[in-house]
Parts: sequence; structure tokens; C-alpha cells
Amino acid sequence: MTLTELRYIVAVARERHFGRAADACFVSQPTLSVAIRKLEEELNTQIFERTNTEVAMTSLGSLIVDQAQRVLEEANSLKHLAKHGQDPLSGPLRLGAIYTIAPYLLPSLVRVARERLPLAPLFLEENFTVRLLEVLRQGALDCIVIADPFASTGLNQIDLYDEPFLVAVPKGHPWENRTSIPHRELKEQNTLLLGTGHCFRDHVLGVCPELNRLGSGTTIGEQRSFEGSSLETIRQMVASGIGISVLPRTSASDNASADQLIRYIPFEDPIPTRRVCLVWRKNFPRAAAMNELAEVIRQCALPGVQYL
Repeated sequence: MTLTELRYIVAVARERHFGRAADACFVSQPTLSVAIRKLEEELNTQIFERTNTEVAMTSLGSLIVDQAQRVLEEANSLKHLAKHGQDPLSGPLRLGAIYTIAPYLLPSLVRVARERLPLAPLFLEENFTVRLLEVLRQGALDCIVIADPFASTGLNQIDLYDEPFLVAVPKGHPWENRTSIPHRELKEQNTLLLGTGHCFRDHVLGVCPELNRLGSGTTIGEQRSFEGSSLETIRQMVASGIGISVLPRTSASDNASADQLIRYIPFEDPIPTRRVCLVWRKNFPRAAAMNELAEVIRQCALPGVQYL
């Protein structure tokens, strides 16, 4: 067997599709399929169950893929040691960030990193927390920026900053001139939430659990809940007057002219926050690069956050 064959089965396990896995590995589907079939014959076992609609792992195949991933991680560690052992700050870093952090952190991060880490260009990816953790553990990313809590087994983390939440209301709303909002009053309003899969949705529901009873478009009394696919979409829906929302501080523009139709109001104490962390695999050999990247992030001009 070869490392290439192991990469192929890990890609198929990740994508659950031979065509997408082939694209991710930059090979043709027949090439990938033949290689996997060869590996199955060598191991004398079936790794994947193939149907017309989906690809699933057999019970033994799941164990084989897990072991293949560990082998690939160790192989990558050898490459990192050989290439970057003398200078861990030299060489690209593959960084992922969740959708509710990336648009507000990355522009500043890229600028600061070009000065502080000139030999470590950043390859960037946005995704959901669950997906980023999966790809990180598979070795396709070196580190990710996500919010607590998360499944931390086998991972290291550096806490970066705490970010407060704000209530966003449309211009003309009865709350627009208030100086603070208590949590309990959110349940009295039409509320805009991110869709399922966004960890920030869970954070908002933790602030006001009553909103959990409101599915998208459903009604309790006079209150309704609506969903948006991104924080920027939700901001525009707030501006249009559909309802209110809860947003992380970094997503609230400091440019008054950009948000003429939205008012941002702090919460009353206790102010809800999220803790943002830099996370990487424990066996990743460039720990010094992670420490330096954390310091670079702390140099970014993010409004309203408390750096740790």
C-alpha cells in the first residue's frame, strides 16, 4: 500500500462521494477508484459500500480509515520536521475559521500576518465548526479559529479573546434609543437566527432559551422566528424591518453611514459573550508557529473584544 492510496480512502470517507474525493485529490475518478479497489484487494476486505446514491464505510472500513488518517498525520509530521524543523515560522499555514468569525477577523489578520509572519503565508478556509474540526483532525488544515465549547480530544488550544454580543434592531424600533436590553425581553420580539449548523445560533439560544421553541417561520403568540444563512444576510433583514437579532460585536460596523438603518444596543449584565480560540492537533510539530499566530491575532484591530 502507498500513502497516496491512504489519502484516497480518507478523501472518500470525508466526501462520501468518489467524484468529489477525486476532485479533492486532483485525480480522475477512475484513477481514484482503481487505487482504492487495489488497496481493498491487498487488505482482502471491503472498505466502502457503494450504491447508486451514496458511499458508506463498512464497520471494518471505518477502522481502516481512522488508522490511515493517523498514518498520514505522522507522515505529514515527518515532512514538517524536515522542512520547517530549523524554522517553524517558515512555510505556509493552512488556517480555517468559522463563518461568524472569518469575515471580520481575516482581513485584519492577513495584513498583520504579512508583516509578522512574512515566510508563513496563510491558506484560508471558512466552514462550520463541526466540519473544521473534522478536516483539522484529518490533517487537511493545520489550525482553526473557532468558539468554545467544542470537542477538544487530541487538540491543543490557545484562548484568544472574549467577544460580547449585541442586540441589533431596525431604525424606528421601539428599542432604538434604549441603552441596554435584558435577555428576557428577546422572547417578545420577532427574532432572526442563523440556520442550524452555526454554533453562534446555539450561543444565542443559550442567551434566550425561549427562542428554541421557535422554528423558522413559526409563531408563538405574536412572535415569529426567521432564519438567515449568514450574519450579513441577517443584518440586511434587520435593516429591512423584519425583526431584531443578536450579533457578535465584531460583525457590527463602526462606520455609522454603513448601518444607518440598524441600531446596536448592549445587553444588560450579565453580558453574553463567546470565547474565541486557536486550535491545532497535539502532534502538529510547529507549535512555535501556533504561538506566534496567536500573538498575530491579538494584534488585529477587532472592535469591542477583550484579548486574553
